[in-house]
Amino acid sequence: MPTFIRAHGAAIPAIGLGTWMLTGEACTDAVEAAIGIGYRHIDTAIGYGNEREVGEGIRRAGLDRDKLFLTTKIPPEQLASDDMLRAAEGSLERLGVDQVDLLLIHWPSRTLSASETIRSLNAVKARGLTRHIGVSNYTIALLDEAWSATDAPIVVNQCEHHPYLDQARLRAATAAHGTAFVAYCPLGQADVLDEPVIQDIAGRLGRSPAQTVLRWQFQKGCVSIPKSSHPARIRQNLDIFGFEISDEDMASIDSLSSAGTRICNFPSIAPDWDE
Repeated sequence: MPTFIRAHGAAIPAIGLGTWMLTGEACTDAVEAAIGIGYRHIDTAIGYGNEREVGEGIRRAGLDRDKLFLTTKIPPEQLASDDMLRAAEGSLERLGVDQVDLLLIHWPSRTLSASETIRSLNAVKARGLTRHIGVSNYTIALLDEAWSATDAPIVVNQCEHHPYLDQARLRAATAAHGTAFVAYCPLGQADVLDEPVIQDIAGRLGRSPAQTVLRWQFQKGCVSIPKSSHPARIRQNLDIFGFEISDEDMASIDSLSSAGTRICNFPSIAPDWDE
């Protein structure tokens, strides 16, 4: 079973299956395969358009619901109080569950404050639709503002993170709140896997480049949610707990980071990034 990252009462499996850009039967098959392999953390979002397929994969896998950590996210255009409640109810219907484990604000609103939207998310939690709440794509300032207004702990800040974008300041600020940092796009959409330093470290460890990057993130205290539709890669991505990367090699991977190297940037909805 995966090692857990703990934050404010939430035990989050350190490796989850990301489902962004997975659709149709391929999505259902990937979720079913991942759970069968041993994944206990599945990540989706309203904006991915695949909650029904994710739910079907969960049902096919036949795992007891209380053994799975399920995350979904509400898009920025549905963050007003009544809209958020309806959005969350719709997610549960599509997923076929009574409650998710973690409900996130997917992107900060351009029209509503972080204080207002986190209070609305608290209300959704109070209705019992989610066990835990969190945010995604929040800067240091937005995270601080949300924490100042929340009643329930913000257990996660899910942001892009990979060797090209280490986000050290944001990770430190997130950790200062006791909030877990979840890395999306953790493999840099595979671009980083061709880096010679990654290839060299992986070769010496007898591991794949993907396993090496995911282990680097785990040793930094991150949860990672790599996406794959290939069972062999899904299995491989989970197998990162039987080896360690040396401090010297961690520093070598750190050296790949360059400010502003974002792969998953959407200027129309993105905040003013910290780096």
